[in-house]
Amino acid sequence: MMAQGKAATVRRERVDDSVAGQRIDNYLMRVCKGVPKSHVYRILRSGEVRVNGGRVGPTYRLALGDEVRIPPVRIAESSTPAAVPAGKPLPVVFEDDAIIVIDKPSGKAVHGGSGVSFGVIEQLRSQRPQARMLELAHRIDRETSGLLIIAKKRSALTALHDMMREGRVEKRYLTLVPGRWGNALQHVKEPLFKYLTPEGERRVRVSGDGKPAHSIVRLVKRWQRFSLLEVELKTGRTHQIRVHLAHLGFPLCGDDKYGDFPLNKALEHEGLKRMFLHAAHLAFAHPLSGEPIVLHSPLPEELQGFIDHLDATESRNYG
Repeated sequence: MMAQGKAATVRRERVDDSVAGQRIDNYLMRVCKGVPKSHVYRILRSGEVRVNGGRVGPTYRLALGDEVRIPPVRIAESSTPAAVPAGKPLPVVFEDDAIIVIDKPSGKAVHGGSGVSFGVIEQLRSQRPQARMLELAHRIDRETSGLLIIAKKRSALTALHDMMREGRVEKRYLTLVPGRWGNALQHVKEPLFKYLTPEGERRVRVSGDGKPAHSIVRLVKRWQRFSLLEVELKTGRTHQIRVHLAHLGFPLCGDDKYGDFPLNKALEHEGLKRMFLHAAHLAFAHPLSGEPIVLHSPLPEELQGFIDHLDATESRNYG
């Protein structure tokens, strides 16, 4: 049920480094939450929005120090807003005035949507209401645990996106697969194609029609029935590790989309109740200062516990 809010007064906002570089249309949609997109473009076209006293088009990029005049707008407000619970503080691995890196738990989506009312980014904003900006620099799957970068400044976000697109952020994951992986080092270059199932679920498959994808797989440890692998992403395609390894006949343990479902059920009885995929390592130059940042996240208890179980029950073979 939507209730019509009262008309606001004219607002004048000064652009700081948290929003400098953002397009004016995207900025207005963020600061005028609840205003229809069509209305945002109407007040831009009509000249009611002014930057430094002048008219601008929707593609204008805000500059540090700009003064934005926002006219009175009626904001549609929900009569029963869904509050995002602040919850427990998310574990922070690194933080400065430009970025935060958290150690995301498995089972928590990075953002709301697709049947999830809220995720990491909404929870972080709820925990830090004073923050001018908090935006995801990249994404990891809901079931995946590990290192996740959030930008606190628009300039940092833009730089991080450029760095990831150019392959200048080193991301390494740990995963467990059934079977005995043979090669100490293997490059996997298989194009990946995204599609929807008849039920509307997002899926990915190896296909010549897909986008280029490159994973580097290293053998970490091997048992009689399983192999622990480190996978370095040279591209960041959706479900890349899961689909590349399943395509090679080594589906991730606990993967409920591309995995070995009877095996997953058996593994639950052995103590593995989630997908074994962990974002364990990040290395990159700080997006603003250029200083090198190298971060590690140890395996969570439930994954390390299963590794300990394998060590105790199977004879290891490193060859």
